[in-house]
Parts: sequence; structure tokens; C-alpha cells
Amino acid sequence: MLDLMKGLIFVATLTTASFATPALSEDKSSAVSQLPADLQEAYVGVDPEQPIGGSAYRDYKPKNGPPWKIGYASSYSGNTWRAEGMKRLMAKLLPEYKKAGLVSEVMVMQSDLKDAVQIQQIRQLVDQGANAIIVCCSNPVALNGAVEYAYKNGAVVFSYSGYLTSDKALSASANYAQGGYEIAKALIEEVGSKGSFLLVSGIAGAASSESFDTGAKRALSEFPDAKLAGQVFGNWTDQVAQTEVQKFLATHPGEIDGIIAQGSQETGILKAVLQSGRDVMPISLAGSAGAACYLKQHPGWISHAFQIWPPGDEMELGFNAVIRTLQGQGPIIQSILRPVYRVSAEDYVKSLPEDCSVDSTDYIQPGIATWFPSERADGYFLRPADPLAASAK
Repeated sequence: MLDLMKGLIFVATLTTASFATPALSEDKSSAVSQLPADLQEAYVGVDPEQPIGGSAYRDYKPKNGPPWKIGYASSYSGNTWRAEGMKRLMAKLLPEYKKAGLVSEVMVMQSDLKDAVQIQQIRQLVDQGANAIIVCCSNPVALNGAVEYAYKNGAVVFSYSGYLTSDKALSASANYAQGGYEIAKALIEEVGSKGSFLLVSGIAGAASSESFDTGAKRALSEFPDAKLAGQVFGNWTDQVAQTEVQKFLATHPGEIDGIIAQGSQETGILKAVLQSGRDVMPISLAGSAGAACYLKQHPGWISHAFQIWPPGDEMELGFNAVIRTLQGQGPIIQSILRPVYRVSAEDYVKSLPEDCSVDSTDYIQPGIATWFPSERADGYFLRPADPLAASAK
């Protein structure tokens, strides 16, 4: 894992004032209005399907005190993004929270993108005594019955990097719909506000993938001379994305002026373009160190990058919120959102060594102190306290 300019705090480049965005409906804005004013900005342009009502856990008390058992019902483990999230969970968070007396174990199960299996595993984790269950990037509706089962048995289900539509679920992530909009808009403007663009999505049906695409297509609709040439699904996996983009380029000989890519597959997309023999057009960048290395070696390829879902930091954001909920801190809203932010190409590649490799599977990450600092997290809870500091009292 590569930390981006470690020790420095990046300032989010929020562009919400520069374009018209969908307003929040009155019923959805009630919980948002209870957040500090600076946090409310993160909900502009939110996916209309994402639940942002009041949390069902405002007065929640777990069935037992710490140390708690945490379940991780992972839907997929076949890419480097998931591996980096798991590394943060097992190598950093579990030892840290175990030492603090807050967590006794983390029970991990994998369902390989099978909703029925994941539902069964969530119920199994509840029956094994899990106090909270983390899921990631799942179908937003399919797991709702299992969420209800967990809730009735005193367990919290928390989605990091995505959301579930159940009013008994919690989630924490970037605002992916607004992120998709800002990333697509910046790329279109990069090439002169016109041209043909390929959209490389994540996993079909996954909440975060669908939200990103909603925002990206909204951006495309605002440019009369920009068109969507096609869409493929890379499953957030470099090898899959490389194959799908190669097939698209081979069967679509027309010019592609830019590729709007969901993160964690930019390196595979880049390799597909290089192998096609075409000039490398701008590709949106959101953390993959291999593609970032190409930028370092080819200054001027693209002027910017974004942070939208740094894998380890996303996991830590979700885990932090889970422990706060178990401590009775009272989450105010169902979905804890933060804005994406834009960084210059120069700053984005600064942490990469001169001998970096385009084959790297590492990630450029801002670090949790930037991505979700404790003082920001406090604003989403009624009775906030740093979870590790609270354990020492």
C-alpha cells in the first residue's frame, strides 16, 4: 500500500456550486439536516436509491459488552481491491481493536457473488454470535431479509463501500453518484468537452457500481457533443477489465477519446489500450498504482486524479463506524457519506518511486487521517467519541 503524501492533509475539491444538481426530497433531507453543515455537502447529488433517512440505531445497545465478535460476509475476494481491504482489516484493525479490548475476533466468509450464499452466511454469522456484520459492494436489495434477521437478533449489519436499502442497515462510503459525476465531467472537459467515451463499470447490480454509473451518465448528458460509445463491466478486477476492453476496442474501430473508469481496474484498462496499438487516450484515475506509474512516466497524459474508494481506508471507515455504533454512540443517518476529491497529477504520483512499475497491484491511498478523520466521524453520531479512546475510559 502506498500512502499519498503521507502526513499531509489534502483539501477536497468540491465542485457542487458550479453545476445544477438534483435536490434532496424533503423526506430524505430530514436526517441530512441534522448533520453539521459542512457534512451536508457530501449528500448533494446522492443516488436517489440510497437510504439517507434517520438511523434505526440511534438508541441501540448491543446484547453484550465488549469484546465483540465481528462478522465479515464478503461477497467477493477475487481482486486486489478486496485483498487490500482484507489486509487492513486483519493486519491492522483486528490487532488494534483486540488490544483495546473492543473486539475478540473477526469471522470471515466468502460468497463468490452468490446472493443466496451471502444471505445464508449472514444468518450463520448471527447464529454464531456476531454482534455486527460487515458486507461490501453487494446487491442493494437482495440481502434485506438477512438484515432483518440480524436486527431481530441484536446484530448490526453495516455495508462499507456500497449500501443496502433496508431501513435496518447502515452504510459508510464516498458519495459514489456524485463521484461518478465529477470524475466523468473532469475527463470530458480534459479532452475538450466533446468526443466518444467508453464507460468501464464494476459489477453489474452492485450498489456502488450502479451509483457511479448514474452520476457518470448524468455528466455525459450535460455535454451535447459528448456521447457514450459503449459500456463494459470489469468486475473491479484488472484482468477482467483488460479482457473486456480489449474485446470492445477490437470490435469498435471508431475513435475513443476517453475512458471513464470505476476504480481498481485502471491498470487493466491501460494495458488493453497499449496492446490495442491505439494512442493512449485519457483514462480516469482513482487509486491504482500501476496506471499512476504510467502517468509518472508520461507527464501530461492526464492532469488530475480522484480519490473515491481507497480500499484500506474504506474498510477502516466502515469498521470505525461499526465500533462506534456498538459503543452506543448513536448514528444519526443510515448512510455516512463523504465527498470524493480531486488531486493534481503532480501530487497524485509524488509518492511513487522512480522505478515504479505499470504492473504494480498496489494502491495510492490518502490514509485514514485524511479520508475519515475522527473529528469528521464525530459529526455523524449523537454521542461521539473516538472509539479507541472511549475504550480506555
